[in-house]
Amino acid sequence: MKLAKAIVLTGNGTNCEMEAAHACRLAGFDQVRIAHISELLYGEVRLDDFHFLNLTGGFLDGDDLGSAKAQANRLKYARVAGGDEHLVDQFLRFIQDGKLILGVCNGFQLMVKMGLLPAFGGEYLKQTTTLTFNDCGRFQDRWVYLRNNPASPSVFTRGIGRGIYLPIRHGEGKFQVESEQVLERIEALNLAVLKYSGSDYSTPTMEFPLNPNGSLHAIAGLCNETGRLMGLMPHPEAFLHRTNHPRWTREELPEEGDGLLLFRNAADFVRGNLL
Repeated sequence: MKLAKAIVLTGNGTNCEMEAAHACRLAGFDQVRIAHISELLYGEVRLDDFHFLNLTGGFLDGDDLGSAKAQANRLKYARVAGGDEHLVDQFLRFIQDGKLILGVCNGFQLMVKMGLLPAFGGEYLKQTTTLTFNDCGRFQDRWVYLRNNPASPSVFTRGIGRGIYLPIRHGEGKFQVESEQVLERIEALNLAVLKYSGSDYSTPTMEFPLNPNGSLHAIAGLCNETGRLMGLMPHPEAFLHRTNHPRWTREELPEEGDGLLLFRNAADFVRGNLL
């Protein structure tokens, strides 16, 4: 019997790797590896050996060139030591093999700047969107309500109902596009998986602080057309259990946090597709 394996990428300013790995274990992955980016670059670890790639939050390279931009360039152009392969070749092969990628916060920023999202028609290295400075001009650390798009192809949000409730913590979370045509295509293909909303999850909102960054069309999470690649600004790995919530001693909360649903869907998908 083949094992379901998840990898969590770390290094150069990421954080949340321990929480993401814990989420994968709770969700049912048999093996979970936290790997430093240098291990991939030196050929000590290969993406081919895994089924689910986690790109975590943090401040890659200090966000000195804009959030995750330096890492996006590194992953697209760096060569793996001891051979002719570029690291991006492993990423593209990982995607072509039908495997899963989840980018959270800085990981979402990385995916859009690499061109992995929305990647219309499978054009995975062409950037058409970005995530930039919050309209409020400052870092936001709060909890948000996220309306689910049930028509989305996303593997990660299957069966989650009207919406989910998760924390955000970012200074560059405003979703923008290079043209109106890109936004129209995202909406037409139902790639906008999650949108900021009120507590009833009824309507997407541009109202601050419910929409903490001013994202176009209130977009908080995005997937590609296959539904196997997804990025979101809120942190699902930060709400796995009721005790992760700041009011857990004062409110009646479910034992499991909403964030675990995304990882469980990933584990179920991988197990259902292992050959």
